[in-house]
Amino acid sequence: MAETQYVDPEVSRAKFDREIDRFRAQARFYRAQGCFLTEATFPSAFFIFATPKLKPRVIGAAVEIDFSNYDLRPPSLVFVDPFTLQPIARKDLQLRMLRRPPLPGTPPEMIATLIQQNAVPLTDFIQSNSPDDPPFLCMAGIREYHDNPAHSGDSWLLHRGSGEGSLAFILDKIIKYGTGPVDQLQIQLQPVVGPMVVSLQAIPE
Repeated sequence: MAETQYVDPEVSRAKFDREIDRFRAQARFYRAQGCFLTEATFPSAFFIFATPKLKPRVIGAAVEIDFSNYDLRPPSLVFVDPFTLQPIARKDLQLRMLRRPPLPGTPPEMIATLIQQNAVPLTDFIQSNSPDDPPFLCMAGIREYHDNPAHSGDSWLLHRGSGEGSLAFILDKIIKYGTGPVDQLQIQLQPVVGPMVVSLQAIPE
């Protein structure tokens, strides 16, 4: 939900329009990576992210990015249902945004083995207080990150003007750590015991 606009609306609107114009100039590039702008009306823009490596294609996430009071305040990002545009709970978002520490000189096969053995710590940029609570992007440049008491020492003003918090920065991070690497779907089957069945030939007279 958009916060109260206290910065001159024309200033924030001009910066919002600039961000959207920059995206549209690169729309073909983003489309190839599965990122689509579906709606943009100040102060909010809605995007969906598909999985370019996965077939059939899957919508991995949809977000609302709110530029109220930008850029005195960083943008807010909310994960939403791609059809209703309503906020969703963490349990309804199957996407993770995983990052591993650098391992220079380590072959990719060895890295995969180390991750499987839990020998390499992974960071998930998507956090939530519980599965029933809304997920948020725990990353500098995002309003929810800077408003979190755990990050009170990392003020937005330390990042403002660095490129962090720009629309391109946010979209690129979701693609890089989220939908871009996805190349498989995990299928979970839950057997359900139904009624006992008698073959038709075995039914007595």
